[in-house]
Amino acid sequence: MTDLVVRKIRWEFDGTVPFLWQPANPNFALFCNAFTFVAVPFERYIIKALRPVQDRFEDPAVAAEADAFLRQEGQHAAAHRKHMDALIARYPGLQRAHDDATTAFDRLIDEHPVEYHAAYIANLEATFTPLFKVFLDHRDSLFGGADRKVAALMAWHFVEEVEHRSSGLRLSRALSPDPWYRVRLVRPTFRHVTDVMAQIAATMDEAVPPADRGASARELMSPKLLVDELRYRGPGGGRRRARRGGVPTLFGTVGTGDLLSMLWRLTLSQLPNHDPARQPLPDYADVWRAEYRRGTDMTSFAC
Repeated sequence: MTDLVVRKIRWEFDGTVPFLWQPANPNFALFCNAFTFVAVPFERYIIKALRPVQDRFEDPAVAAEADAFLRQEGQHAAAHRKHMDALIARYPGLQRAHDDATTAFDRLIDEHPVEYHAAYIANLEATFTPLFKVFLDHRDSLFGGADRKVAALMAWHFVEEVEHRSSGLRLSRALSPDPWYRVRLVRPTFRHVTDVMAQIAATMDEAVPPADRGASARELMSPKLLVDELRYRGPGGGRRRARRGGVPTLFGTVGTGDLLSMLWRLTLSQLPNHDPARQPLPDYADVWRAEYRRGTDMTSFAC
């Protein structure tokens, strides 16, 4: 049996939800908003790709994992759709961000077999634990002072991605046991998702006035993001950061050691024998789950 829990949380967002929901770090707010716009079509892609082949998971444990994984992803899509729709109601031009991303994932469905989709899903999902561990470990600085409803939405999703960290890889291996098949698709996976995110970022910059977003989504999603983060930390980094000016970088409050550890684990996540179960996990995931079991209103619980 699977250890995954399908949690049906009553998320609600309306026209009052701010686009710049974290004014202390506009780049983090932009990243999470872009995450919402990619999450809805990506979770739909996962379900559309894997639901029709559930009968191929003959091992009962794998079949149970697949069912719970897809149901969790369905909950994520539904919740982020409410957040996305509220943002589109305020900035109608954002509809194109969703439409373009949906088209990009539908094209994958049309062009490739299910083994390809499972590998794509496994590759991308493998990156979430090291990335979201950093976000959750530094939640005080990243979420502090933010809109509690949006912060709670993101914290919930990050926790559940960590919870089902092994699901994508487990299902991919069940459909395609050769680990090198998935590795051969690493470059196509990230080329595709990078293109999708770049289009979302461009649309955000066009649809949302600068004063309402506080930073440039296109600059945030630049391939130079992590390179620049490291440049600001080496010799002379303080001067480079001062010359840059502007708002804090996405990982500006994250220590260099934690950032380097994340980058190392992101690299390891794409190796053929990667095992997500051995990843270090954020302590906050246990805190969040304990609060959920206690009956806390998780729609406003982020720290």
